[in-house]
Amino acid sequence: MMDRLREGANSIAIKVILGLIILSFVFAGIGSYLVSGSNNAAAKVGDTTISRAKFEQAYQNERNRMQSQMGDYFSNLLGDPSYVASFRKSVLDRMINDALIEQYAKELGLRVSDKQVREQLLQIPAFQKDGQFDKSVYQAALQRSQFTPDTFAEYLRQDMLRNQLMQAIQSSEFTLPDEVKQQAALIGQTRSIRTITLDTADFAKKISLKDDEIKQYYQEHPQAFTRPEQEKVSYLELSANALKEGITISDDAAKQYYDEHKSQYSTPEQRDVSHILIKGDEQQAQAILKELHNGAKFSVLAKKESQDVGSAKQGGELGWIERKTMDPKFEDAAFALKKAGDISGVVKSSFGYHIIKLNGIKAPKAKPFSEVKDKIVADLKDQKAVDKFYTLQDKLEKVAFESPDSLDAAAKAIGVQYKTTDFIGMNGQGPELLQNQDVQKALDSEDVKDEGLNSKVIQLGPEDVAVVRVEQTRPEKLLPLEEVKSDVVKTLTTMKAEDQANTLADKVIDALNKGDQSILKANDLAFSSEKTIDRNSALASTVFSMAKPQKGKVSYERAQDEKNNTIIVALDSVATKSDAKLNEQLEQQLPRLLLKQDIQGILSVLRANTDIEYYVK
Repeated sequence: MMDRLREGANSIAIKVILGLIILSFVFAGIGSYLVSGSNNAAAKVGDTTISRAKFEQAYQNERNRMQSQMGDYFSNLLGDPSYVASFRKSVLDRMINDALIEQYAKELGLRVSDKQVREQLLQIPAFQKDGQFDKSVYQAALQRSQFTPDTFAEYLRQDMLRNQLMQAIQSSEFTLPDEVKQQAALIGQTRSIRTITLDTADFAKKISLKDDEIKQYYQEHPQAFTRPEQEKVSYLELSANALKEGITISDDAAKQYYDEHKSQYSTPEQRDVSHILIKGDEQQAQAILKELHNGAKFSVLAKKESQDVGSAKQGGELGWIERKTMDPKFEDAAFALKKAGDISGVVKSSFGYHIIKLNGIKAPKAKPFSEVKDKIVADLKDQKAVDKFYTLQDKLEKVAFESPDSLDAAAKAIGVQYKTTDFIGMNGQGPELLQNQDVQKALDSEDVKDEGLNSKVIQLGPEDVAVVRVEQTRPEKLLPLEEVKSDVVKTLTTMKAEDQANTLADKVIDALNKGDQSILKANDLAFSSEKTIDRNSALASTVFSMAKPQKGKVSYERAQDEKNNTIIVALDSVATKSDAKLNEQLEQQLPRLLLKQDIQGILSVLRANTDIEYYVK
């Protein structure tokens, strides 16, 4: 059989057919993958390539940051594909802007040395513990952000390079006293106005609609009266947080746990240490140790000789340390010292050669049970709830799959009731759980939506899952006029009322501009008493766009309030006031605003003069 296949594959006819197939792939656009491989770039900025991996990492970091700040609201936004596309593009645009600024900085001859990177690294608060750089904290932070030490150092170098340019621009920015005064005068400006409110509801009471008008509006605006596709959805949620409610922890159990894990509720032994670091020369370290043995002061030699930039200025002080926070060899030597004032020999670690001095010791101390009881009870509840959650999750996955036509069996298996909605649209309606992006995808999948099967178990969060199913669907439908007539009447009446109110307002303003005050009496209208408003007023957008009235005259304009009533505004006067506090704030804020404008201007020029290609969406 295989011989016949090989013979066939080597025949001229088969080769011709395979050639035609390959050509069809090429003409269909697939040939580019066969010839050149996929493009691993997210964007290209001049000669700089932004890789897909870096973009996806930056996108994920920004997404995590927004999620931590905005919570469920941000999760709901991510359910909108157009928002996700816009959000991804904003991240990529920011990376492109960074690349442009970095290229410009290099063109200007700006550079960042290894020493500057190292010093900046030691000063980052996120990598510090008790005010000192902590290697374990640093490594954990990099791991969470998916950086290696080398890639983070390069990221930091690029950031510092861009900041050099920013600082150069900032140092050249200044504001004149008159600029501040003018801006303060504009911001602190107030305007005296009188108003007439034309209530839309009053006009609506006088409107009578004919059946032909109602029918015509209904026929011309079918989308406004079309019910979208809707679904009845059943959903079952299993969460460790909900399971905690049914768990109780006795005092005896809590006390037993405390006795068995007392070390968890004790402060670890700590040591206050100083050190002198010599990075590459053991003989130099031995010479310094000899000086110490001959009576030299440790802090003086540390300031003079230590190559640890972070601690040398403090006489080598590292502060209080505990186990598993430093290099193991350093720790072993530090914790081997017996009493304050003891000095180690030369200790080799991955950082170089250390001489360590012990300044003090804090022995471990256990907290009393009464002080930690509540935390132990809460921890045990969490632990038992999580254990129970994973046991039930396994059952849920199995039963929901084996009995796919209903959630009854799954609910019974895990002891949780499921819920069913009424008919709802899938565009933000229904319970919050159904707005989750992964739930939306499941509800729109072929198995769930078309076949009527249970979804797979969907991860909503840590120890929080759900299974959903579509019980019933009903298609998009233009609702009959008889059913939506009241909505048509309400919409059309409001539109006509607003048009009439706006028409009257324009007529009144036109007459008042001509000096004809009689129109007010003819329409039983009167302005309110004069009031002063600032830029925080609801009518500010209209009032502060009006021309300043000439002396002895009044300016008029039409506006809308928050209830869509029509407002006739009479602007009588404009006043400015001096505010020392506002002037002080603007002295600080204006340079930042001008700096932002400068940077935007530079970026506009750089974008216009650089070839930029986008490869991802």
